[in-house]
Amino acid sequence: MSNFTELDMYLLGQGTHYDIYKKLGAHPMTVHRKKGVMFDVWAPHAAQVWVIGSFNGWNESANEMQRLEPQEMGIYELFIPEAKKGDLYKFLIQTPDGRKLYKADPYANSAEMRPGTASRVADIENFEWSDEKWLQARDEAEDPYGRPMSIYEVHPGSWMRHPGREDGGYYSYRDLADSLIKYVKGMGYTHVELMGIAEYPFDGSWGYQVTGYYAPTSRYGTPEDFAYLINQFHRNGIGVILDWVPAHFPRDEHGLADFDGQALYEYADPRKGEHPEWGTKIFDYSRTEVKNFLIGSALMWIEHYHIDGLRVDAVASMLYLDYGKKDGQWVSNQYGDNKNLEAIEFFKHINTLITGRNHGAVMIAEESTAWPMVTGPAEKGGLNFSYKWNMGWMHDFLDYMKMDPYFRRDNHNKMTFAMSYNSSERYILVLSHDEVVHLKCSMWNKMPGYEEEKFRSLKVAYSFMIGHPGKKLLFMGQDFGQLREWSEERELDWYLLQEDMHRQLNTYVRDLLHIYKDYPCMYELDTSWDGFEWINPDDKDRSIFSFVRMSKDKKRSLLFVFNFTPIDRPDYCVGVPKKGTYRLILNSDEARFGGHNTEKPGSYKAVKRECDGKEYSIAFPLAGLSAAVFRIL
Repeated sequence: MSNFTELDMYLLGQGTHYDIYKKLGAHPMTVHRKKGVMFDVWAPHAAQVWVIGSFNGWNESANEMQRLEPQEMGIYELFIPEAKKGDLYKFLIQTPDGRKLYKADPYANSAEMRPGTASRVADIENFEWSDEKWLQARDEAEDPYGRPMSIYEVHPGSWMRHPGREDGGYYSYRDLADSLIKYVKGMGYTHVELMGIAEYPFDGSWGYQVTGYYAPTSRYGTPEDFAYLINQFHRNGIGVILDWVPAHFPRDEHGLADFDGQALYEYADPRKGEHPEWGTKIFDYSRTEVKNFLIGSALMWIEHYHIDGLRVDAVASMLYLDYGKKDGQWVSNQYGDNKNLEAIEFFKHINTLITGRNHGAVMIAEESTAWPMVTGPAEKGGLNFSYKWNMGWMHDFLDYMKMDPYFRRDNHNKMTFAMSYNSSERYILVLSHDEVVHLKCSMWNKMPGYEEEKFRSLKVAYSFMIGHPGKKLLFMGQDFGQLREWSEERELDWYLLQEDMHRQLNTYVRDLLHIYKDYPCMYELDTSWDGFEWINPDDKDRSIFSFVRMSKDKKRSLLFVFNFTPIDRPDYCVGVPKKGTYRLILNSDEARFGGHNTEKPGSYKAVKRECDGKEYSIAFPLAGLSAAVFRIL
């Protein structure tokens, strides 16, 4: 009895075998009343293939695989009664010229703990899920883009650790289900984005050089443990996004590179198949089996593990044939330009497929160029991503915040420019891990001035980010003012929360996030001018900005005012959109946040006095380096 049928062959050849992870790889099953494991691998250039593992003492000649018909497809298969769940294994591939390659299973659902490189037999079909309410609500959402999304980006291995353990003290998936969920829920984040989940050999790559596209990393536990973590996130009302890396893969001998002795998963031409700067291989997006490998991986995470979205890494490197390359290191497409037409079609296919089959699931592009219509519909020439990271906003925002306040007036447009193109894509505003490594400094250390001024600057900066249209992402540690740059080798400096100013910053970010989640005006109309109005974007001499956020029903609108200099404005006047009462619901200068204002937030009645081009206005004390948020009653 063959596990890999004629229909499986056909679908893989077409690149449309969307449940391929259920067929290729290692699967415990019963054949002719014998329990064992069925092994299947795609290796069309191989002369012979064996399965070696702990079940046969790694005997290289004990278990030769059979090449299935039609042989040109290159599928090898073998059922081994002696094998069972938990066993380690590899494929021994002999090339036509006699070389022996010892390869991990590309479709393995688990792997041994690094530095070991073998695959591990797993059974991922028997986890009992209990997140039906979450999935049903996601599926029934009328407008998935009009929902709140504030993302907490997490590297699980360095979020928090057990002290004093020789294994590094990693929190397991089940540890994280207790501690991480409690923190994320308490802070008011709506989603987590997990880095480094797909299996990878080198800690220093942070999970961006993947060898196991179908395996949750064993660093934190088993596939069942990982499923438990996702299930618990959902039961607590928190969505989960995974980093996913279809742009490249490492050259490790046990991995995908030259898998069966020749280029298989990568382009054969090194000008298309290699990243000179990164030292990695580029997937061959023209080959149906390779596209199927990637699509199957994405679908497994979303449909089997109930993941709510994938953040696709390094999209620009896939779209441009000359990305990171010099003359002579790349080859143009059939039209003579630098666009990777095969990658473009791949994105249109996978994004349409995943969001079509899984309503409410999202595909997020980390795309750093001005490529048009990244989130535009495929039928109109777009790539059909759900969201795009707004890297332009991030660079302008950080450039502005790092300046001495004296010079901000000459760079005022850095904070307003993003609104000129805000409606062109669906954006996520990001302050990710990439901004706090490699001598870029922590967010706290980016701020100018002395200690108190840094904290005040962070509070007004985060206020501007949360108030600005677009979904949000903050990397772990930024919400309490981590002092050191992030390192994957240690946990965050949680002891800082024992100090007043760090704890007060953390409390302030928590309150900001809850306002974001509680007010529909903050997320319903992110890409429309119907949801945003500048009050005064031009007050560059005082470095003050003000705007209003509005919901679809125009109820519970919020007015934001930001002062980016340390100069107090005791009787600041701001124009307002209508007469009525304006209740101050958040003031970063409140004493409980480490500020100087000891009065309780109050209400201000608009008076008929022209200001900022508006008929009505309010006046209130606006402290230096502070933000004020008013609810319009």
